[in-house]
Amino acid sequence: MDDANGGANFAMSSVEKPLPRAWLMVALLWLVACLNYLDRLMITTMRDGVQATIPMTEAQFGLLTSVFLWVYAVVSPLAGFLADRTGRSRVILASLFVWSAVTWLTGHATSFEQLLLARALMGVSEACYIPAALALIADYHRGSTRSLATGIHMSGVYAGAALGGLGGYIAEHHRWQTAFSLFGAVGVLYALVLVAGLRDAPGDKRRQVAQHHSPALQVLGGLLRQKSFLALLAHVGLLALAYWGINGWLPTFLREQYHLGLGRAGLSATAYVQVASFGGILIGGYWADAWSRGNIKGRLLVPFIGFLAAAPALFCAVTVNALPVALACLMVFGVARGCSDANMMPVLCQIVDARYRATGYGLMNCLSCLVGGATIYLSGALRDAHINLAVVFQIAAAGLGVAALLLLALKPQREMELG
Repeated sequence: MDDANGGANFAMSSVEKPLPRAWLMVALLWLVACLNYLDRLMITTMRDGVQATIPMTEAQFGLLTSVFLWVYAVVSPLAGFLADRTGRSRVILASLFVWSAVTWLTGHATSFEQLLLARALMGVSEACYIPAALALIADYHRGSTRSLATGIHMSGVYAGAALGGLGGYIAEHHRWQTAFSLFGAVGVLYALVLVAGLRDAPGDKRRQVAQHHSPALQVLGGLLRQKSFLALLAHVGLLALAYWGINGWLPTFLREQYHLGLGRAGLSATAYVQVASFGGILIGGYWADAWSRGNIKGRLLVPFIGFLAAAPALFCAVTVNALPVALACLMVFGVARGCSDANMMPVLCQIVDARYRATGYGLMNCLSCLVGGATIYLSGALRDAHINLAVVFQIAAAGLGVAALLLLALKPQREMELG
C-alpha cells in the first residue's frame, strides 16, 4: 500500500497485547453501536403511526428506508477515508452527535419531504460511524484480543436491532414522535460524555501524517489493486446477497411453509437467529483470537468453517418440512454470521495497511448496502413471478458456500502496526 498510495515508509512492529484503555474503548462504543442501529431501524416499527399523521403511500414509506441505504452506501468509502485521515475519535463523535440531532429532528417533521430529508441526513451521518469505530478498536486491540473485542462491539449492533421494536411500543402507547425525540436526546447527551473519554490510539497522528499527501481516489485505487482485498469484497457481496434475502423473506417463508401466525413467524425469524448470532460473535471472537496465535489464517478459518456449515444447513432448512429442524438449521446460520461479524475487521487488518483500515471497511460497507438493496428488489420480483421462496433461500445457501471458499483466496499477513 505504501508504493500504491505514495505513503511514507514507517517502521512496523508486530504487537500482540492490547493498548491501555483498549477495553474502555469497547465499552464506550458499545452504546454508540446500539444507538446506531436502534435509531435507523425504529421507523420501520411505527408505520401506522407515521402514516396516520403524515399521509404517504406504501411506496413512499419504503422510500424512507431506501434513501437511507443509498446515501449510506455512497458515503461509506469517503467516511472511512475521513476517519483514516483526520482520526477515528473525531469522526465517531461528530457522527453520533449529528445523527442523534437528526433523530431528534425527525420527531418534529410535519411532511413527507422533511422525513425524507431527515433519512438522507441520517444516512450520511451514520455511514461515518462503523468504519471509524471498528478501526479504532483494531488500533487498540493489537493481535491477541482483536476478534473478541470486535465481536463484543458488534453485539451492540445486535442489541440495537433487537431494541428497534421499542419505537413501535412507544408509538403505540404515546406518539411516534416521542421515540425519536427521546433517543435523539440520549445520543446528543452521550456524545458530550464521550468527548471526555474517547481517544485515538497512540500512533494515529503518524497515520494521519502518512496520508496527508494521499488523495482519496489514490487510496481507493490502491486498495482496489490488491487481489486479496478484491476477494474480500466479493466475499462481502455474497454475504450481503444471502443476509438480505434471508432477513427480508424469512418471516414470510415460515408463515407460509408452516402456517404460523404473523407474530409467531416474526418472532421465530428473529429471536432464534439473533440469539445464535450473539453466541457466534463471542465464540467466534474468542476462538479466532486463540487460533491466530499459532496460525496466521486463524481469523479467516473461523468464519470459513462457520459458512461451510451454514450453507448446507440453510439448504436443509427449506427442504426438510419440519419446523424444529428448520429453526435448528437457522441457528447454525446465526452462529456463522456471528463468527463472521467478529472477524471481518480483524481479517481486513491482515490484508491492508494499518493506515487504510477505515477506508477499506467503508468500501465493504458500500458494496454490502448496494447488493442488499438490489437483493430486496430482485427477491420481490421473484415473488411477483410466483417463484417459491425456497428458491431465494437456496440461492442464499449457494452464496454462503462460495463466500466461504473465497476466504481461502485471501493471503493474510501477520498483523502489523505502526511503530
